[in-house]
Amino acid sequence: MVKPIGVIDSGVGGLTVVKEMLNMLPNESILYLGDDLRCPYGSRSSEEVRTFTIEMVTKLAEMDIKMLVIACNTATAVALDTIRHLFSFPVIGVIIPGARAAVANSRTKQIAVLGTARTIESRAYDEEILKQAPDAAVYPLACPDFVPIVESGQYKSISARVTIHETLKQLADKNFDTAILGCTHYPLLEGHIESCLPEHVQIISSAVETVRDVEKTLVQYGIQNEAKQAVNAVFYTTGPRESFEGIVKDWLELESPDVRKISLP
Repeated sequence: MVKPIGVIDSGVGGLTVVKEMLNMLPNESILYLGDDLRCPYGSRSSEEVRTFTIEMVTKLAEMDIKMLVIACNTATAVALDTIRHLFSFPVIGVIIPGARAAVANSRTKQIAVLGTARTIESRAYDEEILKQAPDAAVYPLACPDFVPIVESGQYKSISARVTIHETLKQLADKNFDTAILGCTHYPLLEGHIESCLPEHVQIISSAVETVRDVEKTLVQYGIQNEAKQAVNAVFYTTGPRESFEGIVKDWLELESPDVRKISLP
């Protein structure tokens, strides 16, 4: 039996990482768990985020995953070290890959970070960017309205663009050439975000870089699946199954995804 890779998120945002996993790691099975019932995490206390993250990982550990991707910037910022201490399988977060991609792509090392309130407050991106590029300037911006737009399925709407435009106006006086989507929900808003930023700004999603780290880790631990197999992905949600399934179908372009309701803890 092929052991799956576990992926967790506060809701549907981690599907942006799964999308890249399906493209880049076609032989691997995936178990995804989105905590839509308690989303968003970005406005919650660190203790709540840590507790919820442990509950999600415990549930997937019971399903015998071989490694874990914390595809949630807030949970990565707050709980990555705790999860690595509590569980024996390899654990990958999304912040280091995202920071690495931004530093590599920025010509001026002037970098904006768009994230949830909790991620921005943690300064996790600031610290990682400055670790990799001590001369960088970082412009963090909390975007608390973005996750609810995605979770409600309104990410393609005109009203979403208006909200995004109003939020990003706060960066109007900053001279940056790169913007990190510091929440895995945000790539579903990328078209709107791109239209509200200057044309020269590069938008960085951590998804591709994260999956590259997953691939390296699989090889490092010798746990990659060499045999070709049909994609086996199961999606669990703590919230309403129908709305979650609709976003899975739309974003991952899957006709009949295996979406199941689950309870935590």
